[in-house]
Amino acid sequence: MKKRVLVLIINSVFLFFLGLVKIQAQENPNVVFIFVDDLGYGDVGCYGATKVQTPNIDKLATDGRMFTDAHTASAVCTPSRYALMTGEYPIKVDSWGPLPTLSKLIIDPATLTLGKVFQNKGYKTACLGKWHLGFGDDKNDWQVPLGQGPNEVGFDYYWGVPFVNSGSPYVYVENKTIVGYNEDDPLVYLGRNYKGDLKPSPTPTFPKEASKKSDNLFAGGLKAHQIYDDEKTGTYLTEKATEWISKNKENPFFLYFATTNIHHPFTPAPRFKGTSQAGLYGDYIHELDWMVGEIVKSLEENGLTENTMIVFTSDNGAMLNLGGRIAVEKGHKVNGDLLGFKFGVWEGGHRVPFIVKWPGKVPENTTSDQLISTIDMLATFTALTKQEKTIDLTDKNSINVLPAFMGQEGEFRKELLLAPRKEKNLSLRKGKWMYIPAKGSGGFNGSKPHHHAWGGPAGVNLVGGKNSDMENGKLKPDAQPAQLYNLEIDKNQTTNVYNQYPEIVKEMEAILDTYRPKAK
Repeated sequence: MKKRVLVLIINSVFLFFLGLVKIQAQENPNVVFIFVDDLGYGDVGCYGATKVQTPNIDKLATDGRMFTDAHTASAVCTPSRYALMTGEYPIKVDSWGPLPTLSKLIIDPATLTLGKVFQNKGYKTACLGKWHLGFGDDKNDWQVPLGQGPNEVGFDYYWGVPFVNSGSPYVYVENKTIVGYNEDDPLVYLGRNYKGDLKPSPTPTFPKEASKKSDNLFAGGLKAHQIYDDEKTGTYLTEKATEWISKNKENPFFLYFATTNIHHPFTPAPRFKGTSQAGLYGDYIHELDWMVGEIVKSLEENGLTENTMIVFTSDNGAMLNLGGRIAVEKGHKVNGDLLGFKFGVWEGGHRVPFIVKWPGKVPENTTSDQLISTIDMLATFTALTKQEKTIDLTDKNSINVLPAFMGQEGEFRKELLLAPRKEKNLSLRKGKWMYIPAKGSGGFNGSKPHHHAWGGPAGVNLVGGKNSDMENGKLKPDAQPAQLYNLEIDKNQTTNVYNQYPEIVKEMEAILDTYRPKAK
């Protein structure tokens, strides 16, 4: 009898502590943040795509919450990633375009970042995939060990493409080393106008339909270059992600999974080629959907589904390069019916798919039209990890939108600064109004068959878009000097009402002026 009572007591104590462990786990949910490259508003099924099939991404939306008014802070990759990581508008570091090859780390290692928010709470953190925020405190000479980078700004582990998949050095990096590094054969930067005897190391080339891949500007690093394989990158990153999840399943973790899909060149693994109705562009989306599915499956197999928040979004809108134009010709709408493309400040450049799944917390199969931005992730994850009282966000531009994730209604973000490639088109969203203080989008305007990227009125004309300031692929001679759109009734920006609401223009210009960089 005494033995039986003792067993009951031991079991009760065990169950009590097991309950405490579960409560602790619920207080520290895992977070997987999937940050896709150049995925447009119309590039996935749940946002209206019909020429590509994205069942895994669509299921995230069915199992979670889909946002229709989510934006990046910039329509360009590097400044958009800076804003995500730091919760600061990229104008703070004068970032407007893609970071050049030899750039230093543009994030101050002393500042609070997304990774550090989680590290402060004891999370394991990893950044897998595209970085494109620089290395080192001066010029990055690409010598091993690499200078400060992901490890110094909040990530315990990094593996991925350090720059961009369309630009050299075409190597993978793991923490501070180049994968396949040989000290007797280091990378040597030649640049574009090199006249010496060294030759760039060979890297794979692809047909023009895959869109532009720039020439390799580096000699040396032969083994590292041989390991780098454009068509295997998606598989490598997925394998790294699932392995890391399994290895860290006993700890709360934050995984920042930054894909090279679907940035040009469009290089899906061979098994995905020809599977879509949108050319290589669509095939690359199919590979992306598989990648998402594998990560979700890994969470399920490790028993982590219920206690993991998954966020899926993009760094900016879709780009109208050759691959994108081929997809458009086949009937695919890369940015849906939105005006514009990557690099420009029209909606197509920065309004992006945004899906959140967290079983039992985020309401399933719901849609929200609340204004949110990827710059808000810093404050949101600070709140998620219950650190609002210990972390000072006074100097940040990030706003906590966790209540919006959880289904609460309200106007959490009232205004948002939006940056294109060109500074003169720095713009402001406030409520239903979008104000652009100049003509055009501030992005690309290419319109010739040989051009790598199209945009502006010519691009709008190509995809069948309409705008009151444009005609036959050009701005009208009497186009208004700036732009104002009522997005509540005109999300696709068909009608510029700048001349009709001078009082709104005056108000928006005054607010925008408070953000503009001051003359030195």
